[in-house]
Amino acid sequence: MPYNRVTYGKLRFMRQIVLDTETTGLEPELGHRIIEIGCVELVNRRSSGRTFHRYLNPERDIEEGALAVHGISRTDLEGKPTFAEIVEELITFIAGAELVIQNAAFDVAFLDAEIARTAGEPRAVASYCQVLDTLALAREMHPGQRNDLDALCKRYRVDNSRRELHGALLDARILADVYLAMTGGQGALALTESEAQARTADGTRPVRALVRTAVPLRIVMATEEESRAHEDMLMLIAKVSGGQCLWPPADALAALEMNRSSA
Repeated sequence: MPYNRVTYGKLRFMRQIVLDTETTGLEPELGHRIIEIGCVELVNRRSSGRTFHRYLNPERDIEEGALAVHGISRTDLEGKPTFAEIVEELITFIAGAELVIQNAAFDVAFLDAEIARTAGEPRAVASYCQVLDTLALAREMHPGQRNDLDALCKRYRVDNSRRELHGALLDARILADVYLAMTGGQGALALTESEAQARTADGTRPVRALVRTAVPLRIVMATEEESRAHEDMLMLIAKVSGGQCLWPPADALAALEMNRSSA
């Protein structure tokens, strides 16, 4: 199955997983571990309602700097499963999807390090998924500006008021909203503070300026199966309408002409 696509019956959909992790520290090469994973599934750019969320026992201490960020202590993780115990469930959830991650290099490095510790053949996230880094995307769209998650929430008016501490599932939900706003192709209504308070001479507020950001559009080509289904539908419409199809396929036109000639 191609990356980024999922099949339900005869229909195929774009599938993305917005993912975030919390860790014991910043360097997987120094033995730091994942302590929380949060995933939110998007199908055709809409939340499917499916999530994957686990707290994990890192089998090591948590650095004070990391604790200050997420507030998860070693005591909180007693009795939680290890990464090795949930790895197959995680891979099943993300396989074939496109991962959407803020600062993807960080999370992917930790995931690869964790997977490398498990038994079996060497594996990596790249062998299961494509990865889209929203931080890299934001830097392309907003060069020279702050592009951390809080800054993006403010820029795209995404509510992050519950984000007093980092949490993997909460941050994944917030990032999903930010990503959809960043890539939706919708105009942002931009007003400066002074413009928002200003009024025109007749007492009405000024019309907001429509600002469209340069969003890289994803082009998804129809598969051969989808193209054949499209042609079959055009043939049916042409036949039922007596050729009054706006884009009749060549085969349908030829068949109609043959029928008229024989009549």
